[in-house]
Amino acid sequence: MIKTKRIYEPSDEDDGFRILVDKLWPRGVSKEKANINLWMKEIAPSDDLRKWFSHDPKKWNEFKTQYKKELNGKGEYFNKIKDIEKKNKVITIVYSAKDKEHNNAVVLEDILKFM
Repeated sequence: MIKTKRIYEPSDEDDGFRILVDKLWPRGVSKEKANINLWMKEIAPSDDLRKWFSHDPKKWNEFKTQYKKELNGKGEYFNKIKDIEKKNKVITIVYSAKDKEHNNAVVLEDILKFM
């Protein structure tokens, strides 16, 4: 099972294995409080794409398209996540964006659910 959660929400046992998928460490969150098992910044959007998108819902469809293009060739990371899921049963993709519907974790969750 794969789910998403904002890093500013408290972690709990139901989160299972927590993977942070942002390129930058979230502001104001200590590593202890974040309770992250793996920081996979390699699959975060590029700086250019992240800055262009700026979490503007009007740019969401184009962001998804461009982000998926960036993820081409990064199958090794998806395979690693799927292997972790087999061992841990539950994976929570952790992100820092305020918008819970328009962020890179949502795109990753969608891709992983259909693998």
